[in-house]
Amino acid sequence: MAYQSLYRRYRSQNFSEILGQSHITTSLRNAVAEGRYGHAYLFSGPRGTGKTSTARVLAKALNCENLDAGEPCGKCKSCVDIEHGSSFDLHELDAASNNKVDDVRDLIAKVALGSPGRTKVYILDEVHMLTPGAENALLKTLEEPPDHVVFVLATTEPHKVVETIRSRTQHYEFKLLPAAELDSHVRWVIQDAELDVDEDGIEFALRQGGGSARDTLSALDLVATGGGTPEGSAIGSELALAIAEGDASKAISAVQEAIATGREPRTIGETTLRTLRHAFLVSMGAPLDQLSEAAQDEASTVASALGPATITRSLETIGQALIEMRQAPDPRVPLEVALLRLARGSGEDRAALLQRLEVLEGQVASLQKAAPTPDGSAPPLSASAPQPTAPQPTAPQPTAPQPTASQPIKPAPNRSQRRAPVPPSPAAHDTSEAAPEQATEPTQTQQSSLTKDQLESALAGSLLDNVAQKTRTRFQAARLLSLEGVTATFAAPNNHYLSRVQEVANEVENAVQESLGATIKITVVLGENSPPSTNPTTPTSSDSSPDTRPSRAPDPVEEVGPIDQLDDANDIAASGVERISQAFPGAQVVPPPNS
Repeated sequence: MAYQSLYRRYRSQNFSEILGQSHITTSLRNAVAEGRYGHAYLFSGPRGTGKTSTARVLAKALNCENLDAGEPCGKCKSCVDIEHGSSFDLHELDAASNNKVDDVRDLIAKVALGSPGRTKVYILDEVHMLTPGAENALLKTLEEPPDHVVFVLATTEPHKVVETIRSRTQHYEFKLLPAAELDSHVRWVIQDAELDVDEDGIEFALRQGGGSARDTLSALDLVATGGGTPEGSAIGSELALAIAEGDASKAISAVQEAIATGREPRTIGETTLRTLRHAFLVSMGAPLDQLSEAAQDEASTVASALGPATITRSLETIGQALIEMRQAPDPRVPLEVALLRLARGSGEDRAALLQRLEVLEGQVASLQKAAPTPDGSAPPLSASAPQPTAPQPTAPQPTAPQPTASQPIKPAPNRSQRRAPVPPSPAAHDTSEAAPEQATEPTQTQQSSLTKDQLESALAGSLLDNVAQKTRTRFQAARLLSLEGVTATFAAPNNHYLSRVQEVANEVENAVQESLGATIKITVVLGENSPPSTNPTTPTSSDSSPDTRPSRAPDPVEEVGPIDQLDDANDIAASGVERISQAFPGAQVVPPPNS
């Protein structure tokens, strides 16, 4: 006997052998046992989930001579003939190739003819491929067939079946099989067929099957006959990780190696798209019961490496490349260009900007982890963080004198500098520049001799009379929130005042030092619960790449001071006649002749 593929050799022969579709097999078994089966059924679902096998089992049950609680015996002549494909009670028609009106008319002409068994079953596979004329020709017979005829329509795309046909059938939806159930079935097949397949081969079969029993057994057949897992089976995860690393050369090299092993560019793109979709589902918290544990771990690794924004853009870009492959002279070019764009993060669309933003956020997180600890020691940088390089001075830099413990620490006034705190940078190891900054900033461990009530009273009194009018006007809009140690936190009412109060904070600090003899450090926040605002144009670390794009300078805002101190403006004429009379003193207004 010629070799028979595994999915044909182990095709289900009764309802109990059909995997993962108990919600359908239980209903059909009860309907047959009680004689309440319908005249037309529609089976829909992904490929390889048991639609045609279930239809054949239903045909066996409807004609079985020794029916047992709705299950066919599998031993009578009718069951054996249907199993061997020689029964006159079962007729299978491929609607993809017999989709014309004449084909359906020929089928209708034979429907009324009798058969040896009790019921004649017609299975129309891929019924969505029928032409509109063929569908209309089938409608009447499908609605009222002879008593001994049952139609079973099978399709993978039920939305393409016209509503008039769906309304005349009982619709059953098949689902993909869980990985755990397929794993048990594959191991049983390996043992029963005496195959030599290792764990890697089982994992490959489950990964290729993706919840489809037929695809899983076909992949297992490939592993068994080929002597191992085919080369390049991990191309999807390799390309996804190359995108995450931003390594365009690695991505293009992986594509070329996969093509050299015989894979088509479209197959590579589809495999990568499937890997990215699994990672997207993991990032969204969706269940992946159709994937094995190893495949789920791989999807989690890819999801954590890429991030939701990059995954979304990768799905869109590679999906568009697969569409462009249909018309491209060389199908490799759209795929390679798409991978190049993704690896480099190029593009001005929103998804590309989000992808670059995720990369920057990851770098900032790495720099923050490597920031100096409170005791002054800097932990070693992680392997993923970029290694900073200390700048080499071209000339000896003077070292600022360090203040002693008895000397008060007073920051140098600088009105043009914003006072927003800047996160520490691991690259700031040059002592010639870091020492003066450390000397002028008070530490959190110091205690101020002032209390919050004393500072509020001073601000409400004559403290601000010693500063410029611009400083007084801006700072009167801020409100003191707290005074912890030497840090005084003020709240600005809006973004406009936030930056302007920060600019004059130095003058108020100096005024407090001169009038009250206490040292404070002012921090300005937006509102009562907002964190301190930072200057978006100031880089947060010394190894950050400067933004070379031109930026528009903000329009200057003239300081007007308190409104109650402004002079009254001259009255402005309300009408054009009055303005002309003011422009020409002595002129008389002559009324119109008809007035």
